[in-house]
Amino acid sequence: MSLAEQMANIGSEVERTISWYKKGDTKYWQNAFDRALELIDLTAADSRHKHRLKEILRTREVLCDLFYGKNYYHTTYPELQKYFLEFGILARQDR
Repeated sequence: MSLAEQMANIGSEVERTISWYKKGDTKYWQNAFDRALELIDLTAADSRHKHRLKEILRTREVLCDLFYGKNYYHTTYPELQKYFLEFGILARQDR
């Protein structure tokens, strides 16, 4: 998969995380969050994307900060959704 496709897939899990988090369902949001982190880690491990490694790992850091930290980056759900939506659009254009 291209980087855009991988980031779009991460975005899908982030969307699920946000949705379940807002509903207060701890089990489901935690599962979606764990899957998002797993996908980020797999993307970061892909040597084809070493030139984007800083951004990929910063994305992981921002997600962890938002859901488990003190939100030092002042990230909002709509900002995350917009960030990942752009990858989804790009991935569709690449087809």
